[in-house]
Amino acid sequence: MKNLSSRTKTFTDSVIRRMTRVSLQYGAVNLSQGFPDFDPPREILDSLSRTAELPHQYSITWGAENFRQALARKQSRFMGIPIDPASQIVVTCGSTEAMMAAMMTVADPGDKVIVFSPFYENYGADAILSGAEPIYVPLYPPEFNFNPDELENAFRQNPKALILCNPSNPCGKVFTRKELEFIAHLAEKYDAYVITDEVYEHIVYAPHEHVYFASLPGMFERTISCSSLSKTYSITGWRLGYIIASPEIIDVARKVHDFLTVGAAAPLQEAAVTGLNFGDDYYRALQKTYTDKKDLFLNGLDALQIPHTDPQGAYYVLLDISEFGYESDLVFCEDLARLVGVGAVPGSSFFKEDVNHLIRLHFAKQPETLQEALNRLGDMRKKMKK
Repeated sequence: MKNLSSRTKTFTDSVIRRMTRVSLQYGAVNLSQGFPDFDPPREILDSLSRTAELPHQYSITWGAENFRQALARKQSRFMGIPIDPASQIVVTCGSTEAMMAAMMTVADPGDKVIVFSPFYENYGADAILSGAEPIYVPLYPPEFNFNPDELENAFRQNPKALILCNPSNPCGKVFTRKELEFIAHLAEKYDAYVITDEVYEHIVYAPHEHVYFASLPGMFERTISCSSLSKTYSITGWRLGYIIASPEIIDVARKVHDFLTVGAAAPLQEAAVTGLNFGDDYYRALQKTYTDKKDLFLNGLDALQIPHTDPQGAYYVLLDISEFGYESDLVFCEDLARLVGVGAVPGSSFFKEDVNHLIRLHFAKQPETLQEALNRLGDMRKKMKK
């Protein structure tokens, strides 16, 4: 028989989702795949219960009208720019599809796309599936800043776009306004688009602040803003994402989206309008909730003397496992789930560089779940030392 597609040979299945299966296999506390173990807001659940009375057929391909109107009101408020629900939004099946549709909207086979490293694992696969070539630019710990000269050297290779995850998964980097303005300068100078993944836009820790790239002067026309409701409202399984961009870009993105998935789930769009209409108090409470979770978990790691990063946003932390003497961080994570009972993701799945001494945990869990994970990690040195 003829060979199958060669484009998939350069990447594996999702290591993040694989580690969830490993966690389930060993009954580990799953701090690998980033989904909460607590319910969405009660108002959203109540709204969901009412969707049984609503239409269960296709909504408009690019999103139900009332969903787009509510989303436009919310994002106009937070982004500080007017968003037209009729011409500047397409609703997608999660931010995963939003990023894939954005990449296919921008990139032709052979085009180059800049990706910061570390990066969410989908970005490399998105580029490859689009036929594009990733150009990786390192972010340097502990603050995960980029080198301006290295970034401009990447732009000199005439990329079609740069992918910007802000706040960043997995390192929790929140790009400063000055850094974003420098990226904007290069995007304009070298005529490149910027595809943003801002799914953690409302999970930022003081004194850091999230700045929407599209809100910078002159950047809306060359920015494809991708996000979703998954993290903000704790509804990762609903798969409701979106793209916001200029009408010219949205016209193309809608065509790509139409043939990828036709449309996002109609009843879930109806139910989610309730969340999009929340006032500012909800987002302040969300930030406080995650700040408390971060403090609990990182203070616990400090008490155990486990070296780790200090995220500025999102809900991930990278642990340094150098002391344990493992040659493979994947094997370490498998042993951590099996012997200690905690699920993690090997850091090598996020870095283009040869990084084998980091693992990623997340803290989007109830306090008692985080405390149980810390209790188990207390035995890590006894059970895992080579």
